Amino acid sequence: MTIADAMPSRHVQTPTVRDAVMDLLRRFGMTTIFANPGSTELPLFRNFPDDFRYILGLQEAVVVGMADGYAQATRNAAFVNLHSAAGVGNAMGNIFTAFKNHTPMVITAGQQARSILPFDPFLASREATELPKPYVKWSIEPARAEDVPHAIARAYYLAMTQPCGPVLVSVPVDDWDRNARYG
Repeated sequence: MTIADAMPSRHVQTPTVRDAVMDLLRRFGMTTIFANPGSTELPLFRNFPDDFRYILGLQEAVVVGMADGYAQATRNAAFVNLHSAAGVGNAMGNIFTAFKNHTPMVITAGQQARSILPFDPFLASREATELPKPYVKWSIEPARAEDVPHAIARAYYLAMTQPCGPVLVSVPVDDWDRNARYG
């Protein structure tokens, strides 16, 4: 054995955006995910952690309704994952209800890959942050993949700040597998 073999490795694997978000959700006590995902949301659920619970709803309004009741019962923000524009549109009635109920809720909505957004692809939400307004306290589509964990953290903080209410983070499909750290 050489000295180099005995030295600890300096190679540390950088977490993906998905890993960083799952860690944040654990820290916030949000290990139940309510969802009706489509193709643009599936990468979030790869290697789904054993300590999380997944609640599938067959329609987006139902998903938001279940999350609303859960958040009120637990007194913590619920985490909801919806399909891009069509899913958010289907959920708007219950997003409105959550807003009126002052229910803390972090909603993520899928978005097409950043590389094809300029070409107006099918399933893209052209103005993802505008779609749920005025019935969310805040909405964002982070400018870079590595900004997604920060956006989720801010979304949680704002959802839980009085008066509580839903917030929305639009996440492009290819962001989940990107590195979460930069600089």
